[in-house]
Amino acid sequence: MNTELTYPEIIAWLETKGQELFGDHFKIIEEDYPIIYKLIAYFLKDEQTCFQFNINLNKGILINGPVGCGKTSLMTLMKHLTPTEYKFIIKPCRDISFEFIKEGYDVIHRYSKGKQQQLDPKIYCFDDLGLENNLKYYGNECNVMAEILLSRYDLYISRRIQTHITTNLCASEIETLYGNRVRSRMRELFNLIAYDTHAKDKR
Repeated sequence: MNTELTYPEIIAWLETKGQELFGDHFKIIEEDYPIIYKLIAYFLKDEQTCFQFNINLNKGILINGPVGCGKTSLMTLMKHLTPTEYKFIIKPCRDISFEFIKEGYDVIHRYSKGKQQQLDPKIYCFDDLGLENNLKYYGNECNVMAEILLSRYDLYISRRIQTHITTNLCASEIETLYGNRVRSRMRELFNLIAYDTHAKDKR
C-alpha cells in the first residue's frame, strides 16, 4: 500500500481490503473513524499524529470495546499496514487455553520467550482476552494469560518487544480476573484505544 495516501484514502483502502477479507457486507462506519485514525497513526509509525493522540509508539495497543464492535476485524486489517519488522500474529486467548490443556506449561513459554528462548520473540495480538478460563494441567490450576502477560511485560522491559490485546473487559474486570499485578503492568505495556460502551454490534 502507498503510505503517501491521506488518512481518508487509507480508510477507503482498508474498507476495500476488508471486503476482500470478510465479504462485500464489510463497511467502515464514520463513528469509528476516531478509533481507526489512532490505529493507522500507530501502525504506520506516524510520530506527529501519534503525539497529537498521546500514543506512545514504544507500547503495544489494547483495544477495548463491547462484543461485535469490530476489534478483531480492525486488528486483522492493521496487519496489512504494519511494516515488516512490526508484523504481529493474532492469537485467540481461547486457543491458547486449549493448547495449555493439551501441552501444559510449555505453552506459556511459547507466547513469551518463544520456542527455545528464540532470539527474536514474536509480536502477538492476544484476541478476546477474558474468554479463556483458569485451567488445570495435571491437577494444577493456572491463570495462563496472566502468566503470559507478566512474561510479555518482562520482554517489553528488557527488549521493547510489543504485545497487543483486544478485550471486552474494563479495567476493574481485568483486575478481578488477572490480579492487580497484571493490571499495573498493563498500564505500562499498552496504549488504550477504547470504543464507546454503546458501540453498535456490527455482526
